[in-house]
Order: sequence, then C-alpha cells, then structure tokens
Amino acid sequence: MTDDIERVILLTGAASGIGAATARALAGPGTALLLHTRGNSEGLDRVAAEARGAGAVVETALADLAEAGAPKALVEVACNRFGRIDQIVSNAGFADKRRFGDVDAAGLRLTLAAIPEAFFELVTEALPQLEASNWGRVVAVSSFVAHTFGANDTIFPVSAAAKSGLESLAKALAYQLAPSGTTVNCVSPGYTQKDAGAHAAVSGDGWKKAAAAAPMNSLAQPADVAAATAFFLSREAERITGQVLHVDAGLSLV
Repeated sequence: MTDDIERVILLTGAASGIGAATARALAGPGTALLLHTRGNSEGLDRVAAEARGAGAVVETALADLAEAGAPKALVEVACNRFGRIDQIVSNAGFADKRRFGDVDAAGLRLTLAAIPEAFFELVTEALPQLEASNWGRVVAVSSFVAHTFGANDTIFPVSAAAKSGLESLAKALAYQLAPSGTTVNCVSPGYTQKDAGAHAAVSGDGWKKAAAAAPMNSLAQPADVAAATAFFLSREAERITGQVLHVDAGLSLV
C-alpha cells in the first residue's frame, strides 16, 4: 500500500477549524495523512472519513502535545504506519487572551509547552526523515497575535510569546534544512471563523468587532488558511522557505 504513497503528512490539531480544512485540502490519492487531535475523537473521525473518501490513506492519533514525549510518540506512529514522514503541519494550540495580572506563570508554561516546545520536539524527532525526503516540507501555523497588539482591544500575552517563539524556531529550522531541499514556512492567520460550538477567544458581538478591525472588514476562513498551507506544501513552493504568510484580511497592516 505504501508503494503508491507520494508523501506522508503529519497534521496536528486536525479535528476542527483550520486543521480540519487543511486535511480536506491535502487529502487525495498518493497522500497519506496522520491526523492528530488532543481529545475531539468524534471530530477527528469525521475528518478522517472525509479524507479517506477523497482517496487519502489515513491514520489517526490522540495525544496531548503539551506532555513531554507526546510529540515524539506521534512521529513514531507515523513512521511505524507509513515508514516515513515527508511533511509536517504543526497546527495544534489554543488562544489565551488573559492579560498580565490575570494569567500566571503556569499559564505561560502550558502555552509554551503546547506550541513552540511541541513543535521543537516534533521536528527534532522527525529530522532524519525530513532531511531524507524528496518532498520535505514543514508548515507551522502561527497567529496574528505575534504581530498585532490591541486589535479588537484584545491582547494575548502568553499566546503572542508562544507564537513568536514558534516562528523563530521555524526560521532557524528553515536555514538548517535548506541544503537538504526541505522547506519550512509559517502561515499566520488573523481572526478566523470557528466551527459552531468550538472554543473561541472571542464570542458574540466580539466577532463583528474582530471582522471590523481588519481592512477587508472580514474574518479569515479556515479554508483560506488551508489553501496557504497547501501551497507551501506543494512542489511549486520548493524555492520558498523561512517565510511568514499572513492570511488575515489585512489585519497585519494596522
């Protein structure tokens, strides 16, 4: 079965929103997907079924990537199931809008563990696979919170620290992997429409204000971010590395 697979992709945070849209965008014949979520197994199963219906070979895994050793175990699942990893999309994470004085050091540590530390462990464990691949790609999903402060009168101190660290790690990795031909890039979404019932950093009229904060007066859609990610993973993007692409309806301009 694996003889017909052109690329093996490890995608974290795939049960809903941006991750689910990315799985749909990538699914097709010749693609194997390891789809991950922390706890939304029902959502992950639905996305996996859609991806299989589109022709992809799919495996799923549950893990809390903030726990030491979990990212390494995820890489091992992919390698045991498919024999290799060609591409990684690091999408798992969460937004924390608590301000200084409300968020404590434990909250900061948890966010760092779930986002930049998890990315660091994922790519470190997969490094030999990425260097050996003839279609090596890494995309880290960042956020506008690392670039824009006070949009919609909201700040995300610990999330900003985590996403800024994620981008710095990605750029350093891009430089390190460049001789092998493997590219590493970031996609930075603005306020993005959530699935119905999903956890969100804003609610109610906050979404209208969030849309109004962007020059295009709109929210990003999960499919917009998925399209940008799919491009970075494509053959056509083989000379693009170390970049941050903002998918934010112009929010980063203000």
